[in-house]
Parts: sequence; C-alpha cells; structure tokens
Amino acid sequence: MARIFLRPGKGQISVNGRPFEEYFITEASRTTVRQPLLATETADRFDVLVRVCGGGLQGQAGAARLGIARALVEFNAELRPRLKQLGFLTRDPRQRERKKYGQKGARKRFQFSKR
Repeated sequence: MARIFLRPGKGQISVNGRPFEEYFITEASRTTVRQPLLATETADRFDVLVRVCGGGLQGQAGAARLGIARALVEFNAELRPRLKQLGFLTRDPRQRERKKYGQKGARKRFQFSKR
C-alpha cells in the first residue's frame, strides 16, 4: 500500500522519510517509480513524498508508481489518456493464494508415506 503526496518543488522524492536512492537500491525499481513523472514531463515540477508498507521492494515500487500516476491525474485530468495508454493506472491484480487445510502451504503437500 502506498500513500503519495505531491507538492510543488524541484523534483525531490523521499520514501518513508528517507532519500529515494537510499530506499530503492536497484535502478529498476527507481525507474519504475519515476516512470509516470517522466512520461508526463512533470519530474522537475513536484516534490513527491511516498509512504509505503507491505510486500517487497518491487511491489512497493509498483504501488508507488500507481499512486503517483493517480495523484497526477487528480492534479491535471488531461494527463489521464497518456498515463492510461502506458498502463500506469492499472493495478496489478495478483495476490497470494491462501494456505489450504491438510497441506503444508497453498500448493505444497506434506510428504506422502506409503507405510
């Protein structure tokens, strides 16, 4: 889950009170977060404050990307077609599968013993 706050500024991004580069270590996740800002050419107009929790770093980066895209549409509705075309307004529907009774996990079984 991610909460995004857009403020007029120079393009600073902070995640959970830490600098953006320090929180997202890999370049791939940094690129993911920046994509909506770069696509709409608003990267240097806003300071972005991100609060994320849950999941892994890639999931958090995806949640931040979705939140930033939605915040930009809230700011300027004319950006919506561009962001929608690039797929930034689509939520990733995948969720973890629940553990089933009589099994070790969602799919894994206990070892079968014939005797």
